[in-house]
Amino acid sequence: MSVIEAAVLGIVQGLTEFLPISSSAHLRVVPALLGWQDPGAAFSAVIQLGSVCAVFSYFWRDIISILNGAMAGLKKRDLEDKDVRMAGAIFIGTVPVCALAFVLMKILEQENGPLRSLYVVGGASIVMGLLLLVAEMLGKRKRTLDNVGAQDGLLVGLGQALALIPGCSRSGSTLTVALLLNMKREDAARFSFLLGLPAITLAGLHELKHLIGAGINSGAMTDLVVGLVVSTVVSYLAIAWLLKFLKTRSTVVFVAYRLLFGIIVVVLAATNVIH
Repeated sequence: MSVIEAAVLGIVQGLTEFLPISSSAHLRVVPALLGWQDPGAAFSAVIQLGSVCAVFSYFWRDIISILNGAMAGLKKRDLEDKDVRMAGAIFIGTVPVCALAFVLMKILEQENGPLRSLYVVGGASIVMGLLLLVAEMLGKRKRTLDNVGAQDGLLVGLGQALALIPGCSRSGSTLTVALLLNMKREDAARFSFLLGLPAITLAGLHELKHLIGAGINSGAMTDLVVGLVVSTVVSYLAIAWLLKFLKTRSTVVFVAYRLLFGIIVVVLAATNVIH
């Protein structure tokens, strides 16, 4: 991998991690379209740490407030405190994806495994795009983050677990479930970002440890650093843009993109244009 490739993949990661269009799908498809080698699940997971840094940078006040409020609420044994409920929802919502990742670890780490098939990527993009459309049509958009509880964490967490399949999109699946739970679009996106912090961090650190243990050379480390830095900057900008966008707009534009993207990927794979 060249530094240019790493930078391009960092841009792709930053743009697609928080927009509901699937970063793992684009990190699989973009290199195929450009004739590059598949960067693999490990590289993809590691540069996701750039997106984690962006979330911490953007929401650091919210994160500190939730942590301090949750600790104060637990001391008072006030389980109905909003910060206690939010922290509990994030914890509970992280369990499904961690449990499923542990069960499917061998399959997920296969560079040419079934989950990295372009047909799976395209099909998942189409299916989840349609589900997001259903959520837009049925969601009442009345609830805010102050109403989030353990049940919301579990249900949205189950949606997050679907993102282990490239093409589903972590932000897309969690946003879909949150909208079906009648959350406002902007609040649903904020909850999606906060919920993803533990899972994305754990996945990135696990793969980084694996790569270092396997003996990563200085050139590859440079590529990782470039991808991380670019991913961090672009992710931050994407978060700010999406939250502003969802204040006044629906997710229909992302639905249309997902359907078009999925169809194109399947057609190109079927005609052997990309492999």
